[in-house]
Amino acid sequence: MKIELNHEQRRMIASVRELTQERFIHRGLKWMDGTFPWENVRELADLGVLGMAVPEEYGGLGMPVFDTALVLEEIAKGCYVTAMAVLGEVGVQVRVISTYAPAAIKERILPGVVTGENILAICMTEPHAGTDVPNYKTNTQIKGDRVIVNGVKTLISRAPEAAMFVVFTRVDGAPGREGIGCVLVEAGTPGLNVTGNYHTMGGENLHEVQFENVELPRENLVIERDGMRKLLSAFNTQRCLNPSISLGLAEGAFDAALAYAKDRTAFGRQIGAFQGMRWKLADMYKDIEAARGLLYRACASANPFPDPFLAATAKIFCNEMSLRVTSEAVQVHGGFGFTDEYLVSRLYRGARYGSLGGGSSETLRDLIGKRLMSDDDAGDGVLGRLLAD
Repeated sequence: MKIELNHEQRRMIASVRELTQERFIHRGLKWMDGTFPWENVRELADLGVLGMAVPEEYGGLGMPVFDTALVLEEIAKGCYVTAMAVLGEVGVQVRVISTYAPAAIKERILPGVVTGENILAICMTEPHAGTDVPNYKTNTQIKGDRVIVNGVKTLISRAPEAAMFVVFTRVDGAPGREGIGCVLVEAGTPGLNVTGNYHTMGGENLHEVQFENVELPRENLVIERDGMRKLLSAFNTQRCLNPSISLGLAEGAFDAALAYAKDRTAFGRQIGAFQGMRWKLADMYKDIEAARGLLYRACASANPFPDPFLAATAKIFCNEMSLRVTSEAVQVHGGFGFTDEYLVSRLYRGARYGSLGGGSSETLRDLIGKRLMSDDDAGDGVLGRLLAD
């Protein structure tokens, strides 16, 4: 599978690479205490990055999943915290609003996403239900032309900065998967409270969001029924964007390790001149290229959302590859790699998030296994499936 980028893709990636290498890497330590990277986000907004998933009629670029993944990959090479901040502006939150929200909400929110004024937060995880979406307790009650939201969401990114919360919720207490819907809650609505502060090893802060009799217009209930199916379709996009960050983290760590192996000497030689070190670098490179092939193929399948089987496969591999490669990059740096001042230390910590968010590796392995077991064309083998696709 040969990837050929057009002029616009090359221009965008080159601009983001320049920002990342010249500015974001050197600012990385500033965001490790949980401070939101507004400085970086605004510079990316000026390039049009935050509008990649926003339709053109609302001032965005309306770019494909593949383009978005390429840009996130580039940002992650230098700063995990910034990549995660941008993910909220180009991921499933934007796609839910642009696909399901009424025109008035789109017109009020989406242009501000493009400029960086409106940060979005998606609220899924609850204190006792993460992957187990059908057991969500947060509920939205319909009362005529109004709806009332009650419940608690936890481990939410960008909550203090968010202009709007995309909240997956039960509707009128309906049980199971079919009872899940989605409501949009704007910041400042009475009864909405951001509490709790969980500082992550990657540097960003996560929060708890409480909804206490939050009253909204009926139109804010943008998905009333069958939200689980619609959520999972849109979430396959996230399962390509999350691993694009993992891929970028690994690439950034590999680049730093390779440069260090050429510069650092021991026993009168470059450390990269030792066979053990060369093999280590070769394995890192091999893993990165294998992950890239899986991810790019999954991204290319989007129409408009990626194939769930390919996205799950790419996500597992990229997430786990990133942990291996960033860990080895720390090892190449020796004791310096364990210090905050070195990029590889920050990239390693960020890599640990990948397999936790957007569907755990365990959940996705089960999804893949079920698909394989139910495949009626299993006799055709892997190549047969590829030709059928």
